[in-house]
Amino acid sequence: MKLNERSLAFYATCDAPVDNAGFLCKRGGRHAAYQRRWFVLRGNMLFYFEEPASREPVGVIILEGCTVELVEATEEFAFAVRFVGSRARTYVLAADSQAAMEGWVKALSRASFHYLRLVVRELEQQLAAMRAGGACPPPCRPRALLPKENGCAVWNAEPPAASGAGHQPGPDPPPLPPRRRAPAFSGALDRAPFAQLHAHYGEEVRALRAQWSRGQARP
Repeated sequence: MKLNERSLAFYATCDAPVDNAGFLCKRGGRHAAYQRRWFVLRGNMLFYFEEPASREPVGVIILEGCTVELVEATEEFAFAVRFVGSRARTYVLAADSQAAMEGWVKALSRASFHYLRLVVRELEQQLAAMRAGGACPPPCRPRALLPKENGCAVWNAEPPAASGAGHQPGPDPPPLPPRRRAPAFSGALDRAPFAQLHAHYGEEVRALRAQWSRGQARP
């Protein structure tokens, strides 16, 4: 995959809100020593910098097809970001506290394009239902259960085919954010400017993510 370094650097340091940010200790690829880096999560890209004020990132981790799990390491509050494949790299990271570690594990576990695509599809269905003046359609769900690896859903993997009548399905995938009707615009929805639509549904997405996060935090 070829990435434009200038575009990535701009995206990493732009003023748009981030999904998570903070210091983590990162174990080097060739050495066992940990290096303290400033990490910024935007969508499915995890950037890391030498300092919070750095103008360009040191590197970026594309989070598609990975699993996030707790590991035993010399550093306390450690966790790993693993990728499938014999030559794939495993990133071992360590937070400063238990709360910070849990926050990072949750944020990274749902930072996949597949999950974001489901959220966008859900909002598109709500918008189409509002334009038609009817009730919101039922939530969309994956056609089959997604496999799991190390206790985390492998989002980009194809679901396994049933092996026969005695095939036992696995646990349900994580639910989509709960549906709720958004308040109507003061004007016609199909004639609203893009900036107004963006601001309106941005608030809706933030509210849905906050409600979903509270549900995930419950035991």
